[in-house]
Amino acid sequence: MAIVDVKVPQLSESVAEATLLQWKKKAGEAVAQDEILIEIETDKVVLEVPAPSAGVLAEIVIADGGTVTSDQVIAKIDSEGKAGAAAPAAAKPAQATPSAVASAPAAAPAGGSKSDVAMPAAQKMMADNNMPAGSVAGTGRDGRVTKGDVIGALASGTAAKAAPAPAPAAAPRPALQQVSAPSAGADLGERPEQRVPMSRLRARIAERLLQSQSTNAILTTFNEVNMAPVMEMRKRFQEKFEKEHGVKIGFMSFFVKAAVHALKKYPVLNASVDGNDIVYHGYFDIGIAVGSPRGLVVPILRNADQMSFADIEKKIAEYGQKARDGKLGIEEMSGGTFSISNGGVFGSMLSTPIINPPQSAILGVHATKDRAVVENGQIVIRPMNYLAMSYDHRIIDGREAVLGLVAMKEALEDPARLLFDI
Repeated sequence: MAIVDVKVPQLSESVAEATLLQWKKKAGEAVAQDEILIEIETDKVVLEVPAPSAGVLAEIVIADGGTVTSDQVIAKIDSEGKAGAAAPAAAKPAQATPSAVASAPAAAPAGGSKSDVAMPAAQKMMADNNMPAGSVAGTGRDGRVTKGDVIGALASGTAAKAAPAPAPAAAPRPALQQVSAPSAGADLGERPEQRVPMSRLRARIAERLLQSQSTNAILTTFNEVNMAPVMEMRKRFQEKFEKEHGVKIGFMSFFVKAAVHALKKYPVLNASVDGNDIVYHGYFDIGIAVGSPRGLVVPILRNADQMSFADIEKKIAEYGQKARDGKLGIEEMSGGTFSISNGGVFGSMLSTPIINPPQSAILGVHATKDRAVVENGQIVIRPMNYLAMSYDHRIIDGREAVLGLVAMKEALEDPARLLFDI
């Protein structure tokens, strides 16, 4: 028998630990080299763990929901074994917290079916959601119920509801008692609830947003932009641009170019605070907020001032696909000197974006709609977009913030300015 360890990938310096999601293989099953065995969620990204060798998954050391650190052994592969040749080894359950132990249902009695046994993390979630033992089908080793099984059952609504246990006749009536089942024909309606623990990514997003609001003096300035010139330019060159570069030209490349144009004029918008110092960055790394199934992520366009329109569009498309697939790397989301959030893709008319620390400003872009505006004393219809820029008033005064947003407006209403940098 030749055993090969499956280890947690090296995490970044800022990530102390991670959480195992759900094993894609069971102990005793054959695996191919580089086949994805499990995903590991950090507070920034989700990492895939491939099989380092072909063979048989001899042992799962850490079960679904376990907390792990860099280079920790989480499974073992027998590179010379054959599937089904030996009984699968028991997986080490995720360490349960005292509260989980207290609220978890009792384990199955000796001689009972292993399929009735839930892993500690799954037991805690079942107890929190009032789900009786046996109400969730297990997919873990020997049919054990994993945390992923419980989450799936809650999402699909397939888990049975626990029946209230009858109170002893002599027991005093508790202050909060279980409500008995309604009589036939009673229409009381349903008020379902679902309790799902935050993912590490969602918890990290919450932490950073609270940090931003508690440490920055956030103020937001607004302006409106006539997008007709940009729309006309896109329409004029779209076909040739797509044929030449293999990607469509969108609005975001114009917003990125306009932002860089303004940041060059007003460098404090591209700066950050470090203690009592202001750090002025001589480069322009623009973060693009992207919604993903696991939460908001902000990949970075490095040296955006040196990127062409085609480079920007290709990179944004690449980041969007990676975000949907959960493939963004930590290095792709680290750093950044200024961010752009495009709520317009979801139909937002106006918002006040929150600064992404340690940055000092962020641009909010919204939906472009035909609106009535006044030009030369006449009411005309124009495709208008409302821009909002939130900034840290500790280092950015209203003058720089307003003039910076005006510079973006002027660049968008006269895109030729971007060619001549005026």
